[in-house]
Amino acid sequence: MSSVPAFLSAADVQDHLRSSSLLIPPLEAALANFSSGPDGGVVQPVRTVVPVAKHSGFLGVMPAYSAAEDALTTKLVTFYEGHRSTSTVPSHQATVLLFEPSNGSLLAVMDGNVITAKRTAAVSAIATKFLKPPNSEVLCILGAGVQAYSHYEVFTEQFSFKEVRIWNRTKENAEKFANTVQGEVEVCPSVQEAVAGADVIITVTMATEPILFGEWVKPGAHINAIGASRPDWRELDDELMKQAVLYVDSREAAVKESGDVLLSGAEIFAELGEVVKGVKPAHCEKTTVFKSLGKSPRAQTEPEHEVGLPTGGKRNESAAFVGESLRTLSFRSVIYVWA
Repeated sequence: MSSVPAFLSAADVQDHLRSSSLLIPPLEAALANFSSGPDGGVVQPVRTVVPVAKHSGFLGVMPAYSAAEDALTTKLVTFYEGHRSTSTVPSHQATVLLFEPSNGSLLAVMDGNVITAKRTAAVSAIATKFLKPPNSEVLCILGAGVQAYSHYEVFTEQFSFKEVRIWNRTKENAEKFANTVQGEVEVCPSVQEAVAGADVIITVTMATEPILFGEWVKPGAHINAIGASRPDWRELDDELMKQAVLYVDSREAAVKESGDVLLSGAEIFAELGEVVKGVKPAHCEKTTVFKSLGKSPRAQTEPEHEVGLPTGGKRNESAAFVGESLRTLSFRSVIYVWA
């Protein structure tokens, strides 16, 4: 009897990926492998984007194979711009598929929204660990959506900021954020006021034109630029992009998909994985930008003991098994997906 693929819901994934401290070490290894070229054993093409013009949507397909972990996965994500404020359906919906690389059998179907949020925030935290100025005290978040929540959760777990500020185009959403999260968050009426004197800035907006300007940014600050994932979208202005030392997760993706990089003409200094490996320096004494476009998905569970997915059985039994693998691998699990 053929295996029944496991199904992990958003709640299942959330349950097994609660701590960012458990995600960051394998993600650092994944970034280093990716930036090692062929020696890293990662086959990861830039995502394919299929326009759904009739409905103002996009379908993104992001496959990846890692020889080191013998992991074969694909992430599928849909984005419908009009759903941001007019629909109860989320603007972004994602699913991650895990395959048996030896024969192509589908092993698991996982909710990709939680994985995306967790992975993106954790990689931003890695960039911040290397690039933030010493003794950083003020964190600023621009945007109040899903990524704002995930970044706040990870950053307050990983760092000790004395002050956290938030700005959002719709003030009510920023106020809801401040009232929902644990800890004190100051809601700011403008981007300029929010970023004034901030040591670390996170942009997680749906902006298509620059909202953050270089003249407002404290010299030596670090910016994690998460939004504006299309070649004609921007979050940061030319001055900021050109005055900062620019780091990216993927050069290939950045020069194809990032409007902030393409339209500013800014020069990429290094991939984050090169910094993790120690082959490129982290210029934390300078203003830095980490442009995150995400990576293709790889979800690999490596339990401390040899196990195999059950054959046959009920779908929820398979899900429980994969979930237990995620729990018991001492979190040598590696999950990295497109943002």
